Amino acid sequence: MTDYSEEQRNELEALESIYPDSFTVLSEKPTTFTITVTSEAGEDDETVQTTLKFTYREKYPDETPLYEIVSQENLDDNDVMDIIKLLEQQAEENLGMVMIFTLVSAVQEKLNEIVDQIKTRREEEKKQKEREAEEEEKQRFHGTPVTIENFLNWKAKFDAELLEIKRKKMKEEEQAGKNKLSGKQLFEMDHNLDTSDIQFLEEAGNNVEVDESLFQEMDDLELEDEEDDPDYNPVNLDSD
Repeated sequence: MTDYSEEQRNELEALESIYPDSFTVLSEKPTTFTITVTSEAGEDDETVQTTLKFTYREKYPDETPLYEIVSQENLDDNDVMDIIKLLEQQAEENLGMVMIFTLVSAVQEKLNEIVDQIKTRREEEKKQKEREAEEEEKQRFHGTPVTIENFLNWKAKFDAELLEIKRKKMKEEEQAGKNKLSGKQLFEMDHNLDTSDIQFLEEAGNNVEVDESLFQEMDDLELEDEEDDPDYNPVNLDSD
């Protein structure tokens, strides 16, 4: 008759020895413990990690243990589902034998694969960005090939923009014309404009001064006498 308790105790001692820093007993009845599994270092020393929780059933190892993921780092939902499926597969294959070390080892390998996949994915993303940058640089120098379709699209857009500019200009000119008053409108608004000069003179009165120095005496003007004019002809005057 199989002594399940004995097998379970022996396995626990072995696990504690193999995983001294990551093995933790949570309870004895039922026997429950956790083991934290960390991948090898990836790019920039980045790792992925998960903590597995196991619970022995009464007839373990003839019954599969209960297991679940209680925490994880740098794993997406698909990675978590893959690990759960892996545990299920390994538990069925090793039924009848103590299997915790086997299950943890399988998860360890899976985490290392995930790190490699992350590294490969990032390298592909980097290459893709470089290709896109190169293509963008080519487009800057060579431009986009002109086709009938993209030319018509460009022309329609250009015509629409030009029409909008014309509309704005016409609107501004129309607005400016409305704001500019004609002479008639100015007089209609202020009737004092037509009498402004007269009003100025009336207000000035006798205070208007004339600078006589600006005018010359008639005697000072050098006017030629008609008789001294060589072209003067009194006969012609009589004929008039």
